[in-house]
Amino acid sequence: MVNVGGKDETLRIAIARGHITARPETLRLIAEQGMKKGDVLEVARLAGIMAAKRTGELIPLCHPLALTSIRVELVIADDVPQIEIEAEVQTVGRTGVEMEALTAVSVAALTVYDMCKAVDREMVIGDVRLVKKTGGKSGSFTRDTKDTKDTISKDTVSNSNT
Repeated sequence: MVNVGGKDETLRIAIARGHITARPETLRLIAEQGMKKGDVLEVARLAGIMAAKRTGELIPLCHPLALTSIRVELVIADDVPQIEIEAEVQTVGRTGVEMEALTAVSVAALTVYDMCKAVDREMVIGDVRLVKKTGGKSGSFTRDTKDTKDTISKDTVSNSNT
């Protein structure tokens, strides 16, 4: 692992996004909470939160961090047959939380897939990416969104802080 002992503790924030594409019938079942395994969006949100907290155990050489906030949102898109996923992770520490945000999005998407695979095996997880990060010696990063749809609706199906 990289030695971060000499770095200053600063507020670190990372936002990641991704999506899972599914058949319209699958999305309808999710919206109506008609899946046999339960409330897909809420379970996926919780899975994303849990995954962010365990990133140091999942990703080799990734520092275990004391996270101060994790927000995971899943929204069924209006214009395309997919669920948009966004995670924001915060800490005050010596290293960033990009991997925690990316892990939260990835595991939330995998959870949707797992809960819906009985009715839709053609789902596709895609575009998992870091959108923004602040804090630390390397400064801030914001993804250029000119060529991509990099927004998530404020009318979210699931929204929580832990």
